[in-house]
Amino acid sequence: MGIRQAIADIRIMNELFTTAEQEAAALGDEMPGAEHLLLAVLALPDDSARRAFATFDVTTADVRTAIVQTHALALQSVGIDADAEPPEPSPHAAPSPARTGPYRSTGSLQDVFQRAVALSKEGAGRGHELRSAHVVWAAAEVEHGTMSRALRQLGVDRTELQQAARQAVTGAAG
Repeated sequence: MGIRQAIADIRIMNELFTTAEQEAAALGDEMPGAEHLLLAVLALPDDSARRAFATFDVTTADVRTAIVQTHALALQSVGIDADAEPPEPSPHAAPSPARTGPYRSTGSLQDVFQRAVALSKEGAGRGHELRSAHVVWAAAEVEHGTMSRALRQLGVDRTELQQAARQAVTGAAG
């Protein structure tokens, strides 16, 4: 990988992870997961992720709504009202662990991002470019969790979304 591509990758990573953290905070989540990474790529100037979802007439707003509803349903399943005010923290509660790196995230975000990078390198020869559709592709491979439930709620087949993302990457490369 050339130095220019490495710098470009670092810029994309910084933008994605910062935006994913902002998305998580906006949705009331402590740490960003794969669903927040997906929302972050949908906000990138690279429109390949949005084009993949457009295949199903699904917008960024639709994805956000599905994620919010999926979170609410998960809370309801364990008897928590998602609309209720959160309880005041106990003064005796242990402090949150200190950050150990520049970005905090769940394993699901890390797994999806690493898979997206691997997808961007497959068959790319010397140079590769991480596209937002690579993240959609990787997220659509995940069988369980918030992402797969949100996609089901949207009526989007994971395999078909992977194909749409592949086509968006191919179209973007041309």
